[in-house]
Amino acid sequence: MAFIRCLYEAGMVGEMWKTIQDMVKSTCVIGPSELSEIVKILGRAKMVNKALSIFYQIKIRKCKPTATTYNSMILMLMQEGHHEKIHELYNEMCNEGNCFPDTITYTGLISAFGKLGRDDSAIRLFNEMKDNGLQPTEKIYTTLLAIYFKLGRVEEALGLVQEMKMKRCALTVYTYTELIKGLGRARRIDDAYSTFMNMLKEGCRPDVVLMNNLINILGKAGRLGDALKLFNEMESLQCTPNVVTYNTVIKVLFESKAPASEASAWFEKMKANGVVPSSFTYSILIDGYCKSNRVEKALLLLEEMDEKGFPPCPAAYCSLINSLGKAKRYEAANELFQELKENCGRSSARVYAVMIKHFGKCGRLSEAVDLFNEMKKLGCTPDVYAFNALMSGMVRVGMVDEAYSLLRTMEESGCTPDLNSHNIILNGLARTGGPKLAIEMFTKMQHSKIKPDAVSYNTFLGCLSRAGMFEEAARLMKEMNAKGFEYDQISYSSILEAVGKVDEVRNPTTL
Repeated sequence: MAFIRCLYEAGMVGEMWKTIQDMVKSTCVIGPSELSEIVKILGRAKMVNKALSIFYQIKIRKCKPTATTYNSMILMLMQEGHHEKIHELYNEMCNEGNCFPDTITYTGLISAFGKLGRDDSAIRLFNEMKDNGLQPTEKIYTTLLAIYFKLGRVEEALGLVQEMKMKRCALTVYTYTELIKGLGRARRIDDAYSTFMNMLKEGCRPDVVLMNNLINILGKAGRLGDALKLFNEMESLQCTPNVVTYNTVIKVLFESKAPASEASAWFEKMKANGVVPSSFTYSILIDGYCKSNRVEKALLLLEEMDEKGFPPCPAAYCSLINSLGKAKRYEAANELFQELKENCGRSSARVYAVMIKHFGKCGRLSEAVDLFNEMKKLGCTPDVYAFNALMSGMVRVGMVDEAYSLLRTMEESGCTPDLNSHNIILNGLARTGGPKLAIEMFTKMQHSKIKPDAVSYNTFLGCLSRAGMFEEAARLMKEMNAKGFEYDQISYSSILEAVGKVDEVRNPTTL
């Protein structure tokens, strides 16, 4: 064992592995503690499969593992992200008969199930642990807290916090972070902020991750002043803002519709304070400038991003391509799209969708179809946005049957249509397919999981009024009122125009 440790510390992992194998093959007695140490050393050397191999060899031929040995294996697998294997080990451990899980075992298992998204299993193990008379650690409570909030079980999450206090299990900064994040997700903004204030009173010092989360929660809730005030308090809390903090503030400024110059000033402040912008910083700024109709400024930032040596960011390109398309600068948008493909070898499904949408809008449907086929050929699976973009382009040029066929292809390929998908087809049928097909489509929507929205109702209302089906239109208007949907100007115009035409037919001499 001394020699194995020496070889590991010298970085001679090949010799170390050979020595471990020699040791296993020899008549040397290996106890559970030695097995635990071998597992830990192999884990630190990132030799997970070899650790598993040795564990089973020694288990069969040399010694019976103890809970400590199993824990060493579980912790090693946790650190290397082999979460699925952990449950197998737990079952083996329980079947040993004389080897029982302890707090360390449950910590590893609950954490692994949390990361795998197997929430029910994590909760079951948490309850099993308590039934076995073991006291959960603050780490276990924190994991369960995050799970309960994720499942929307807010009161049970808050009950866990009370249980921690009752059991005198201290709330750590990580526990407070999950608590504040969960309350923010549940839109209990005041509770999230008061939790932060209580934490300070109890003497728990926040870290930068907690502060970033709280700034984000306040900003998204429209409390920009409180978010910026919190940033200014970070220094007094001995918590240094990092690149994520500045990114969060800049994003919040754009979301709050603050002047773009304020976001720009924070970008300069960030650099002046020695915080190096990340690729995500540039992406936030480019997207924000695009949404503020400052496309030229966004293009300059894209150049700066390239000069700084950042890899091409599809999200930034997507924002710019979309803005150029909206401005009807289709060639400029296409140039950026081609540039992204050259730099990355391919593009993301979302960027393809944006480009397909704008080709459809400017009547270049054949190029939109080519792009759609190209993304499939390159192994970039079309998502719902790409399908919608192409269907919208088809409807725009009157190819409603082709669009309807694409909707069925979409469903068959495993891509679930959204409300927008159905509204695109409904719009096409309402304008060119006559009322019968539109009625069928609208009825189908009413009886599906995706219910019609205000756009669906207004589209259908326009169809009925243009077809002179005023009684049906009147019933639909009552239904819209009952559901709280408002009529748009297009619907009103359609109804008035249709009524006017009927009057002209009935009274041809009327001026």
